[in-house]
Amino acid sequence: MFDIKIIFIGCIFVLSGCAISPESIVKQPMTAKPQATTIATAKNGAIFNSAAYRPMFEDRRPRFVGDIITITIAENTSATKDGGSSGSKDGKVDASITQLFGHQVPAATFASSASTSYADKAAANSSNVFNGSVTATVIDVLSNGNLVVSGEKQISFDKGTEFVRFSGVVNPDTITVGNVVTSTKVADARIEYRTNTKIDAAEVLSMFARFFLSMGAL
Repeated sequence: MFDIKIIFIGCIFVLSGCAISPESIVKQPMTAKPQATTIATAKNGAIFNSAAYRPMFEDRRPRFVGDIITITIAENTSATKDGGSSGSKDGKVDASITQLFGHQVPAATFASSASTSYADKAAANSSNVFNGSVTATVIDVLSNGNLVVSGEKQISFDKGTEFVRFSGVVNPDTITVGNVVTSTKVADARIEYRTNTKIDAAEVLSMFARFFLSMGAL
């Protein structure tokens, strides 16, 4: 049997370990806003309104806060890394004695040898495929005309919900017909897929079960 205090302390360590996030290697801002420009005072009339103005011969593309844009997620990345090294070293010594203190002695021969070698190899492969779409909303318009967009899509199934979240900076020139842009043309893209299905809960419970079983074996 083991003390209940040990179980409590172990749970604290397990939970604290799950809450720690790995430190990022990026130490500078991921994006920078362009310098603000002087904006002339809008001269609105009874018909013309600069906040809702759209050129007559231009497609109705997103350009204002609150407009929507469809992001086609087409991410396919892969990386491969191989490394290896090897080395060897051989040594040999031969010696013989025929005289000792000026007197002839029976010949004695000594020999020794040594050999060392090593070899190591390493390989790492990584791949990522993410396809789908999500409609985002323009949450800010930068002074150079680029659009800061952000959106979320939730898909609920029988026993869980899937969340697809996206954010980034879109150049209006890359928006195609239907207000669609590919995720590969979005700057500072943040694509996230999360789920709260029972599978995730089962993994957490199995971790606790392994912890208690290991404590019970002490």
